[in-house]
Amino acid sequence: MARYELELQALPHDMDHPEGVAVAPNGLVHAGGEAGQIYRIDLEAGSCEVIADTGGFITGLAHDAAGNIYACDVGNQAVMRISPDGVIDVYSKGNADQRMRVPNYPAFDSAGNLYVSDSGAWAQRDGFVWRIRPGGQAEIWDRQARGFTNGLCLTPDGQALIVVESSAPCIARIPIEADGSAGRRELLLDLPRSVPDGVAFDCEGRLYISVYTPSIIYRLERDGSLTTLYEEWERFLLDSATNVAFAGPELKTLLIANLDGRKLLRASLQVPGHPLNYPQLAD
Repeated sequence: MARYELELQALPHDMDHPEGVAVAPNGLVHAGGEAGQIYRIDLEAGSCEVIADTGGFITGLAHDAAGNIYACDVGNQAVMRISPDGVIDVYSKGNADQRMRVPNYPAFDSAGNLYVSDSGAWAQRDGFVWRIRPGGQAEIWDRQARGFTNGLCLTPDGQALIVVESSAPCIARIPIEADGSAGRRELLLDLPRSVPDGVAFDCEGRLYISVYTPSIIYRLERDGSLTTLYEEWERFLLDSATNVAFAGPELKTLLIANLDGRKLLRASLQVPGHPLNYPQLAD
């Protein structure tokens, strides 16, 4: 196998096809299973346990300042909120005019607005992005990025939302205007003959991209060039990469969710990830 910048290792814990992975403010890691499991992983202690089960299908995850988990649940067509001790409630199912269909990935801004991709049908190009205000009031924020709307992240300056369109396939950038509305969609990167899935920025403004098929981890450099950090066509270790997250005390551990595998992967980094927003929300 060719040598790549990333050296991947599998965590020892067996999971039910984890698609999402996210790091809480206290450093604990959460992942979701395809039968609704919420896993809590302590990287330092080497432990993993199921703390909740929604009975659905968990995709992307995010956290608030209190450590509550906001889990996109395709099976329940909702964003579920799970407390640190495993109490489950429904945060949003959409609104009276539009119910959630395929809630896929959540990302908080600094004000506590939760952006959620709703992928729609693969071939229909009918995906969109929700904005859920603090407290759960949901509205459709953007319909421009509609090619199976998938992974999301805020730009480091908080001025735009990066959106993966898996069926396009491409990465788009949508400015967040001063009034909070969506600006004109900009094409950031075409990724032909692939299915991109997850995105996350490091502290140098470089964008990590996980690709479901073929199984690749890319990094979009600041000059627009694309670096292949890891690729494995055999899929023995990197098996349908879905989402990525930065973990560890210095955010120098890259975690990768493997939807078609049963383990999370990790790799050490030289440059730390960009810190996420953990908003303080009222109960």
